[in-house]
Amino acid sequence: MIRVLCVLLLFQLGGETISRALGLSVPGPVLGLAGLFVTLLMLPRLAHYMRETVTGLLSHLSLLFVPAGVGVVAHLDTFGRDGPGLILALVGSTILAILVGVGAFLLVVRLTGGSNV
Repeated sequence: MIRVLCVLLLFQLGGETISRALGLSVPGPVLGLAGLFVTLLMLPRLAHYMRETVTGLLSHLSLLFVPAGVGVVAHLDTFGRDGPGLILALVGSTILAILVGVGAFLLVVRLTGGSNV
């Protein structure tokens, strides 16, 4: 278990190092996750070795959202004061993201000559 956690943290550190060294706008953990993904594709034995520990981590993923919940409770006055604007921004950005996703899908279908699903 400790070795698997070390592998995960080393990939995160590598991604963070690359992101900061090259001044990229991509977060380090995202680069580390991409590197881990490519490595796991090339080394299926490593994926099998990590499976049990990673499955255990994923089953307790909800614990990572506790700090966000505490932040919401700590700033309830802000939500009370700016609530309508925040709700409008959340709903508007969600709708916009969905529309952009649909547009990208339709563009790819048109460019590849596929049929709509």
